[in-house]
Amino acid sequence: MTAKPGTYNDNDPIGVLDVTILSNLVLDKVLGIKDLRTDKRIDFVGGIRGLGELKRRVDNGEMKVAFALYPVSMKQIIDIADTGNIMPPKTTWLPRQTRQPQHEPKLRSGLVIHELC
Repeated sequence: MTAKPGTYNDNDPIGVLDVTILSNLVLDKVLGIKDLRTDKRIDFVGGIRGLGELKRRVDNGEMKVAFALYPVSMKQIIDIADTGNIMPPKTTWLPRQTRQPQHEPKLRSGLVIHELC
């Protein structure tokens, strides 16, 4: 799916995120899911588990629909931090850019260090 221009705020660093657009235009308006953290009708699959896990959950009837989103870019994270905002729920999974075995690449401390110039 591709959001139509004008259906989201492309001047808002949070408003341009795939997760925000999906949440506002599909999950909220179409499915009535208002709170991603507490609604029992939604679940999240970490990116490391892949599209196969999403397909499995839909194929076996555990879920009715699945959405796969591109991860947020480092530039998007910096833009959000620079405006004093915080990341929306479930947007902190980042792909590891190394040849080492894949692990959930979430910092245990929950902190991200941004170089100050």
